[in-house]
Amino acid sequence: MLIVAAAVVAAIGLPFLFRGDRPPIGPLVGSGVGGPFAMVDQDGRPVNERSYAGRYRVMYFGYTFCPDVCPTDVQRLAQGVAAFAKADPARAAKVVAMFVTVDPERDTPAATKTFVRAFSPTMVGLTGTPAQAAAMRKAFRIYAARAGTGRDYLVDHSATIYLMDPDNRPVSFLDHGATPQAIAAELATYVR
Repeated sequence: MLIVAAAVVAAIGLPFLFRGDRPPIGPLVGSGVGGPFAMVDQDGRPVNERSYAGRYRVMYFGYTFCPDVCPTDVQRLAQGVAAFAKADPARAAKVVAMFVTVDPERDTPAATKTFVRAFSPTMVGLTGTPAQAAAMRKAFRIYAARAGTGRDYLVDHSATIYLMDPDNRPVSFLDHGATPQAIAAELATYVR
């Protein structure tokens, strides 16, 4: 079953990973990425961009049922934030790591909480209604499409880590597969 799922992801997903839906390489300031949002956190509380005012947000978009890419990327994200915190606790206190679902139908607050707590005690998980998640994907230029039917469907999606500043403006991004060291270095470069 896992081999079939991997084949489906490779056959269907790889072409979409390289579509023009992805943000341009380089600085994101003035790119139009991001903006206001309304979601629900892993504890079921309504949140929006003002809920994190004054903090840098390092954000990954994925889904909890992902068989491979998302858990690996979220683990690297957590490790990168932890490495940055070890090197510079004062600046790291200004950072919140976030996992944002592209699959709100299955990613309930409880499922999202279980997922993020497997990687970090402080990571925030965001979910919401399908309309809220779609608006969030649109604002952050995240591609996502359901692949398959039934309860075990996959979601093909872009895998990008965004760094947003304390005023909710985009600062930079890292692509899928960024190492913990690259994530820590990105935070060290931009977090003031």
